[in-house]
Amino acid sequence: MKCRHCRSPLSLVFADLGSAPPSNAYLTPDRLAGPETWLPLKVFACERCRLVQTADFAAREALFDADYAYFSSVSRSWVAHAEAYVAAMVDRFGLGAGSHVVEIAANDGYLLQFVAARGIRCLGVEPTASTAAKARERGITIVEDFFGRGLAERIVAEHGPADLTAANNVLAHVPDIDDFVAGFRILLAEGGVATFEFPSLLSLVRERQFDTIYHEHFSYLSLMAVERIFAANGLAAFDVETLPTHGGSLRVFAERADARRRAEAEGLRAQRAHEAQAGLDGRAFYEGFQAQAEAVKDDVLRFLLDAKRDGARVVGYGAAAKGNTLLNFAGVRPDLLPFVVDRSPAKQGKYLPGSRIPIVPEERLAAERPDYVLILPWNLRDEIAAQLAYVRDWGGRFVTAVPELEVF
Repeated sequence: MKCRHCRSPLSLVFADLGSAPPSNAYLTPDRLAGPETWLPLKVFACERCRLVQTADFAAREALFDADYAYFSSVSRSWVAHAEAYVAAMVDRFGLGAGSHVVEIAANDGYLLQFVAARGIRCLGVEPTASTAAKARERGITIVEDFFGRGLAERIVAEHGPADLTAANNVLAHVPDIDDFVAGFRILLAEGGVATFEFPSLLSLVRERQFDTIYHEHFSYLSLMAVERIFAANGLAAFDVETLPTHGGSLRVFAERADARRRAEAEGLRAQRAHEAQAGLDGRAFYEGFQAQAEAVKDDVLRFLLDAKRDGARVVGYGAAAKGNTLLNFAGVRPDLLPFVVDRSPAKQGKYLPGSRIPIVPEERLAAERPDYVLILPWNLRDEIAAQLAYVRDWGGRFVTAVPELEVF
């Protein structure tokens, strides 16, 4: 395999999690009698450009299909994050009625609803029919397609260039990262700003967040790698903000390299120095992560086995992609985790891929009063624990597995 950016041969293994089905390929009851497609889940680090990436086994159309079940608006904290983002961008870049905002991977309109509410012209790009339909219900104009050079040219021709583009948690999801980034160079107006949010590779390693590895994530990103990709495709970063979302994320601000107007901000220089000090440009940083992933797996499996032996009942909360990675890597099945609760109606009544654990509504918690609730989307642990505070009424406790097993 060659690096999907610089085409260098890949040999440095970052993580090998065996095999698993795509993490969002939830099963309907009628599919339980049939087989699932399991794909190798192996990640390499490019020793030339430092892009960390999965081996190629699945096409984007198979991963992000018409029945895609992730709806951003289910998380209240994520919607609040989007609202704060819009307010900050409007203030910082002076956006108004004459501006044009385009969001790539607009999902169900969770973010653009706040742009539209301010009277700012906006457009969303979203390839999954299920979420695009929800966005349209909110009155958002959606182009239902995958983004890249070709679509950028079409948007500019039909809607005009963008003063601001938002790409939250999508840069890691694209197999052809060069075509994707080059599209922003085409889409941006002269003086326009592109923002990209993505989980930080540095946080992933330091916090042992191996469960954020799944097939839908083609890349695991550092500023170091992203700046190299930008430079090759006509963009230049001018600022970086660090965010607590998804266990530690970066928000990178960029503009067209051929129309630079902004000086490099302190946040950009600080993140460059931070990654350099951590050794991201050397081989040692990427070695040893496999052992960290296995330690997390062993701890959660030991907890579930001990609970079963002691007669304690453990259930899961949050049918999240990261939870599927953890459960499949650990080999957890319904005998150790009989069901997982999720608030999304799109997931209820289905089964987790691989483990085939049933997904049920929240009412099952009060009905069955489990001893422990394993919160699979650990990045939302505070929000979920507050939402499920009544679990403590019968002496129930919460558990998270990453970065280390914690019962609270």
